Amino acid sequence: MESVPVGEDGSRPVEPAIQTTVALDGGSSDIAQARHLAAGFLTGVQAEHGLPVSQRALDLTQLVVSELVTNARKYAPGPVLLDLRIIGDTVEIAVWDSNPALPIARAADAGRVGQHGLEIVMAVAQGFAAQREPVGKRVTARLALTDDPGGTLAGRTPL
Repeated sequence: MESVPVGEDGSRPVEPAIQTTVALDGGSSDIAQARHLAAGFLTGVQAEHGLPVSQRALDLTQLVVSELVTNARKYAPGPVLLDLRIIGDTVEIAVWDSNPALPIARAADAGRVGQHGLEIVMAVAQGFAAQREPVGKRVTARLALTDDPGGTLAGRTPL
């Protein structure tokens, strides 16, 4: 049996978080930069930490990052923070921007051109939340790192 060191206060060490954060300056290349960062992050998670990441998870992560960063750039002036974090068998994507107005998913409308990003994110995410911060807001989506062997969707739950 392997012993685990215990701190003076009786606590066990916390496993280091697997995460990355980047500040995007609001430039025209933000969306491409964010997608590239997300792909590199998940590739690194798989290579360096041995966690399984399906091609579907990689593609959906890039899609969600793209949609959330696009919305932040469109509706909020200034910089955007993108945070990617592994929590168990999911990747959590959080985007902060300076606009405190929370996003609202619009009713489905086949005749509407554009403005479907939030609907897409909510359809593919296992978890979704939007909350005001002391300055601005944070929109968070959580995606499974692997595909369900049964082929069913886990469904979305609040974060």
